[in-house]
Amino acid sequence: MTDINEILKKQPILLIDGDCILCNNSVNYLLAREKESGPKLSFVPLKSETGKVILDYFEIPNVSDTMILVKNYSVHIKSCAALRLTLYMKGLWPLLVVFVIIPPPLRNLVYDYIAKRRYKKFGKTTNCAMIDPKFRSRFLEI
Repeated sequence: MTDINEILKKQPILLIDGDCILCNNSVNYLLAREKESGPKLSFVPLKSETGKVILDYFEIPNVSDTMILVKNYSVHIKSCAALRLTLYMKGLWPLLVVFVIIPPPLRNLVYDYIAKRRYKKFGKTTNCAMIDPKFRSRFLEI
């Protein structure tokens, strides 16, 4: 899928590092705890053709060490994306969004610390995460 207008109809969209085991496990964790009502996230690997089209459209430099949430034609990066993802989860997770009051440079210190060490700590894969067939349609490219 490379037509940006068609891609953006699938918002909210989460772009992730498809090679990162931590990122893949995070997607599965999110899907397992997703609210039953409300908008459903779509997923795209950053390095995919669809990911590159989104990055180009929003004029985001080529990145591989972050997650990006595209919602309502706005882009949220790093900890801003992570905190906003909690709004799609059931239980007490949405309460974490209060941490957006902490300035992003401070929040991103923690995010960057984890991002820089994610391959060493969690590993890297050449295969996309194991996706439950009922969620496959939510992955715009694998």
